[in-house]
Amino acid sequence: MTMKVLGYAAQSAQVPLAPFEFMRRSPRPDDVVIEVMYCGVCHSDLHQARNDWGFSQYPVVPGHEVVGRVASVGSDVTKFKPGDYAGIGCMVDSCRICHPCKEGLEQYCEEGNVQTYNGIDRHDHLPTYGGYSQAIVASEDFVLKMPEGMDLKGAAPLLCAGITTWSPLRHWNVGEGSNVAVIGLGGLGHMALKLANAMGAEVTLFTRSASKEEDARRLGAHHIVLSTDDAQMASVKNQFDLIIDTVPYDHDINPYMPTLTLDGTLVYVGLLGNIEPPVSTLPMILGRRSVAGSCIGGIKETQEMLDFCGEHGIVSDIEMINMSDINAAYERMLKSDVKYRFVIDMATLKA
Repeated sequence: MTMKVLGYAAQSAQVPLAPFEFMRRSPRPDDVVIEVMYCGVCHSDLHQARNDWGFSQYPVVPGHEVVGRVASVGSDVTKFKPGDYAGIGCMVDSCRICHPCKEGLEQYCEEGNVQTYNGIDRHDHLPTYGGYSQAIVASEDFVLKMPEGMDLKGAAPLLCAGITTWSPLRHWNVGEGSNVAVIGLGGLGHMALKLANAMGAEVTLFTRSASKEEDARRLGAHHIVLSTDDAQMASVKNQFDLIIDTVPYDHDINPYMPTLTLDGTLVYVGLLGNIEPPVSTLPMILGRRSVAGSCIGGIKETQEMLDFCGEHGIVSDIEMINMSDINAAYERMLKSDVKYRFVIDMATLKA
């Protein structure tokens, strides 16, 4: 049977989010039904609600950092049972048969993965709705196990901000002896600092603000470099194996390229769109340096990240809000007025 669910939705790009009742699909044999307890607030939630990327399908119920309690499971489910704590990240399905899917990299599904919200279900072709809601339904293959004892409130943003930074750190083999830099200290940046430090790397934060030094060191940075200071930038020339660029808007990466080692890589995880201003190929050619991009992570590596965070006591730094505060939280997020991720207490969701 379908379920009537209360959530918060944007009905158009011009109006605030507001209570919205909708029907969740009838659970399939491989489905897990989760009672949502906490949902992180991602910058992409705001982009989708306001159609900043031009492909929002209204009404939009955002939320892809979802943590809750399993309410029921389908007859074919073997990985979860009622009462388990579980999570859902940015996607709820994929084709499962293309090369990336078979490699456990469903985020790069050649047919396109099904987004947790603002997507279209592969089976019933109905829109998907996210975690700003009382309950959510997904195949067990796209549901994550929450490590025992983990702070579930702080764990919610791991399902986007955490995996978005973990995936490139793992892909570029960061570990003991690695020298990693992070550009930007926000929701993604603070997770990159924590994870890279726990993986054994020497970690540097590039920032435009000297006032961020104390927080950066608390979060795991060993060094802070002011990107506006030419002398400091020159002092780290040829130093970094990997730079994680978390900045979500246009910015000049040319000053950072000479700080990469031979074969070093700067990887974008925050910016969707064209690189402005253009990147000079000179430091790339002379140092065999690369510019790359990375998108969230597959289910296998997301579970790996959660388990790693459970072992090392890592969660996001969060500010809890009530569901009714979401529109004010969006405005604050635009001003970077959060350290470092909002999380909604879904028990506060009311019509």
